[in-house]
Amino acid sequence: MNPPSYFNKTRILSLLIAPVLIAGSFTPMPAVANPGCGVTTTNLLDPIAAGYFPSGLLNLMCIQGRAWHLITRVKGDSDVYVNQLTFTPGAQSGWHSHPGPSLVTVIEGTLTVYHDDCTFETYSAGESFTDLGCGDIHNVVNETAAEAKDVAVQIVPHGAPRRIEVDDPGCPNVPPCFLRETASSSCRLKVERWAIAF
Repeated sequence: MNPPSYFNKTRILSLLIAPVLIAGSFTPMPAVANPGCGVTTTNLLDPIAAGYFPSGLLNLMCIQGRAWHLITRVKGDSDVYVNQLTFTPGAQSGWHSHPGPSLVTVIEGTLTVYHDDCTFETYSAGESFTDLGCGDIHNVVNETAAEAKDVAVQIVPHGAPRRIEVDDPGCPNVPPCFLRETASSSCRLKVERWAIAF
């Protein structure tokens, strides 16, 4: 009996590996942190990553008569980010938090902000909202058929990551990101075609 040729060894190995890859592509995964899908972030301070404010520089007080007061107090050095986020139809930011507050204005389209207690608010172009950060968990979703954009000004401790990934809390009213599912299906299709080729 002749020993198996290199081609036959490769074919046998491929036939053994393919079912494992295909099975793995259909195995349900636990609800863990995800980076979102369909969102593009543009740094409006480019080429600078973030503004740097030494401790005390964000301690501000402005009083304009009786109708308007502004008082901020920040202990410690801070980084200030200014980003524009573009959401394609069906896009999601993914579940996350921030180590500091964000001031957000929707400049185009409509966005829905889901919270980890499964409540939500919807904002359209020209409307603004604040995100306290510091454990406030949310997922920003474009549920429309049109592109949406917002601009976020974020204040975080100097050197801290701008975004903190968190696990999906499993809110049933949050639609799945079909963009991520499409990418996953495309990956599965490539694996299946690869297996059939062998």
